[in-house]
Amino acid sequence: MTPKDQKRFKVGELRPSQALTTFGVGAIIDLPNLSVMVMGLEDWPLKDTVEIGEQRLLASVKEALGPQVAALRSAPVVPDTHQVNPFDSSALVGIPVAPFPRWMVCPYCRRLAPLGSGLFKLETPYRTDQIRYVHANCTKPGKPPTVVPARFIVACKNGHLDDFPWRDFVHGGPTKCQGGLKLLEPSATGEASNIIVHCEGANCGANRRMSDAFKMDLKALPVCKARRPHLRDHDDCGCKSQFGAEMPVEPMLQGASNSWFGLTLTALAIPQASGKLKQLVDDHWTVLEKVQSEQNIELLQAVTTQLRDLSEYPAADIWQAVQAKKTAPTDEGGDPSDLKTPEWAVFTDPDSAEKGRDFQLRVVPPPKRYAKYFEKVVLAERLREVRALVGFSRIESPSDYDNPAAFPENQRARLSRTQPSWVPASEIRGEGLFFHFKEGPIQKWVKKNQTLDGVFLEAHRLWRTARKLDPPDEFYPGLRFVLLHSFAHALIRQLSVECGYTTASLRERIYSRNPGGDEPEMAGVLIYTAAPDSEGTLGGLVSLGWPGTLERHLDQALDNVRLCASDPLCAEHHPYREGTTLHAAACHACLFAPETSCERGNKYLDRAVLAPTVETGEGSELAFFR
Repeated sequence: MTPKDQKRFKVGELRPSQALTTFGVGAIIDLPNLSVMVMGLEDWPLKDTVEIGEQRLLASVKEALGPQVAALRSAPVVPDTHQVNPFDSSALVGIPVAPFPRWMVCPYCRRLAPLGSGLFKLETPYRTDQIRYVHANCTKPGKPPTVVPARFIVACKNGHLDDFPWRDFVHGGPTKCQGGLKLLEPSATGEASNIIVHCEGANCGANRRMSDAFKMDLKALPVCKARRPHLRDHDDCGCKSQFGAEMPVEPMLQGASNSWFGLTLTALAIPQASGKLKQLVDDHWTVLEKVQSEQNIELLQAVTTQLRDLSEYPAADIWQAVQAKKTAPTDEGGDPSDLKTPEWAVFTDPDSAEKGRDFQLRVVPPPKRYAKYFEKVVLAERLREVRALVGFSRIESPSDYDNPAAFPENQRARLSRTQPSWVPASEIRGEGLFFHFKEGPIQKWVKKNQTLDGVFLEAHRLWRTARKLDPPDEFYPGLRFVLLHSFAHALIRQLSVECGYTTASLRERIYSRNPGGDEPEMAGVLIYTAAPDSEGTLGGLVSLGWPGTLERHLDQALDNVRLCASDPLCAEHHPYREGTTLHAAACHACLFAPETSCERGNKYLDRAVLAPTVETGEGSELAFFR
């Protein structure tokens, strides 16, 4: 879709979950002939969204964005009905987007100009994948050629994004020259040094190679103008670094992976009430919160399927439970931003939790050979995960931090011009395996390997110091986290061989807390998978959690990390001697996982903490599993 003063057109399709993880607010989407940006929440059609209930996550979002946030809502979804005319108003339901970057290039005559110049015309054929801009006055004979987005843009670490300053760049600074521009590529290599910007202005003829833009010492680019194209404005506060200096912009390719990182909060839906009816009321609170009488409940039961899980209860009992919840005092205990502690309490004591349609646990004994390491193994036969988008960043990835709340606030880009009253969210259902580590062996192992703990701590300090973050040792997860994180990655790679899901479909959730604080220590790993289908997944992952089968997979996972195809280079890798990497013996060939699977961007990993490597040797005291 384009701005409100222009016509709206359907230009493509996305999965609802992609509106949070890959193509959220402020992200650039590459379509067959267009490049568009997802607009801010003010432009989203609220009437086409559905409220998602998850009170713990909503409380955490309020902690991050303010108490005015009233709901978590899904992305707009087209009704599941056949539309004869895709240009009919009833079919134009979806996420609003606008063309970005605004500068386009004609591949035939190499004309470089913005869409506002009037040189390019929008064509809207019947098929949405063929919507495109064409150069109507091109010198090419026959059909006008389709123009493509100029593939260079500029961004800053505060989340601002702008078109590349083509005119100022080619002239070496601000200019009054309005001559036509061309983007010439004499060579087919595509390298920046072989791309030339040329001005055709009278008495001008300026030329400049794109490689100059990437030479920071030349200062070829201006300071950031604080533009927010997804909100159609400029930041009122301007763009300054944390020290008050003007922020420089950084050039990047239009499809660069670091042009957008979603800041998301994730929670598992766990039972919060005692008693089946109370828990069902909690699960359907987004609907029941709005009912005003017992008759409203009877009507909902009669004409909709929203309360089908409550069909065994009379309307009077449901209404009584709703009134009790509305009048109950609000529980202010606990930190709203701490989403994992309540989940840890349920996974370590499954019998205390109510079973429901979206939450079912089964405890099984750990494999005999691993009984000295694990307290228990829990089969999560049903899980529901809810994820909310609270902002985004550019250039700096939030996966480098402990959680989105730890991400520097000045670098967190906003989703709307005003304080949002709702945020985009998605829910998926699935299954998982939870490993509860014994606390005694963990503490004994950490105490014995203080040297490695100091190495990772120093790497963490150097990483934060390089980014001018203070204090440098804040948010260090500790050696306990390195062990749990490495174990999760090794097992994900092994389970994907047999469970029926790809590695990218499995995800980790690490429960790690060092002793000595106000909250109890934690040492656990949840490996789970989920799907947007209302019934979740089919049990392929849970079936691998039974003791006999799991022992075989644990043996194989630990055996796999002993050797790597990149050894001895991988085994000898140090977290900070050759650049600050925040990982030791780990690489894409042995321990790294896809971006969708890892909580911390493949950092704080070391396979030597699991099993002996060619560097540590057999009988290594560093290996936890001996």
